Amino acid sequence: MFTQLTFTLPELKGISAKNIEEHLKLYKGYVTNTNEILKKIPEYQAWAEKDPFVSYFTAELQRRFAFEFDGMRNHEYYFKSLEGGPVALADNTTLYGALEKHFGSYDSFLAVFKSLAMTRGVGWAMLYYDKMSGQLLVQWVDEQHLGHLTGLAPILALDMWEHAYVYDYPTSEKKKYIEAFFENLNWEVIAQNFTDAQ
Repeated sequence: MFTQLTFTLPELKGISAKNIEEHLKLYKGYVTNTNEILKKIPEYQAWAEKDPFVSYFTAELQRRFAFEFDGMRNHEYYFKSLEGGPVALADNTTLYGALEKHFGSYDSFLAVFKSLAMTRGVGWAMLYYDKMSGQLLVQWVDEQHLGHLTGLAPILALDMWEHAYVYDYPTSEKKKYIEAFFENLNWEVIAQNFTDAQ
């Protein structure tokens, strides 16, 4: 079973305490649902031995598990990246060098990532590290789980569902939320994610 994490978040600039409070409730729901599905799958599998039709329910639970589990994990990356207050990415770090190598410059990476975050629809803008090729890659993930890159470690996760900013910005102003996220980002956490991924 998975444990709901707690996050020590400072007062954020441009992201209200109300939005964070509601967002954390949603995260709690993902943890709860992930654990409930894990309990239900064996129960449904036992029934399926007597009634093959029940196997359809088991299969559907497995599909739903991906949504709930990735919703849980994505949010853990998101909230951890806001702990400790804003910290800039030092230009002498390994991550800074890797961003320059793969995107041309740190500013180019920001432009690419922020543009990705403006993708229409609900989902996540993600920065991954691929250990096999040594590459950093950006990717849009639909909902919580569709489009995740297999075997790649998330380095940075930006929630672009409306629930992440609805108390602070209308959907037509989500670009302001993206800027607020980066103003509050603790790059030390992201740099550590990169180190861990290597």
